[in-house]
Amino acid sequence: MDLDDDSLMRMALEAAREAALANEVPIGALIFDPSSKTVVSVANNAPISRHDPTGHAEILALRMAAEHLSNYRLTDLWLYVTLEPCAMCAGAISHARIGRVIYGASDPKGGAIDHGPRFFDQPTCHWRPKVTSGILADDCGQLLKTFFKARRQKT
Repeated sequence: MDLDDDSLMRMALEAAREAALANEVPIGALIFDPSSKTVVSVANNAPISRHDPTGHAEILALRMAAEHLSNYRLTDLWLYVTLEPCAMCAGAISHARIGRVIYGASDPKGGAIDHGPRFFDQPTCHWRPKVTSGILADDCGQLLKTFFKARRQKT
């Protein structure tokens, strides 16, 4: 398998679909090591099932990668996530020293990279990864729209 941005985002989308099956907001994330061309961790949103307000896909993927590598610094690793990260996740990404963030759908309401506080643009941000947005954005966005439409119809 060729591990380009699209194929890695498809893996994150699969994790997001697993979240939806568990009635979690369908967001998936993975950590990729471009030097070894390996996926280090894959996670999906799980704040409800884990009873954890920090249980976002990005945070869980970062935690798993740090544990796997026995290092809280994930310098030069890449984070793929299906939705633009929020401020909490952007802070964790910066602290972990992720080298590159690749996200799918933009989040004008809750995103913190290209919207809202634009976390990495702040002078107090001590680590700024490269950011690529819009990878499979339509697929990522449609998964969220379908999930929330179905949720609204149930109520």
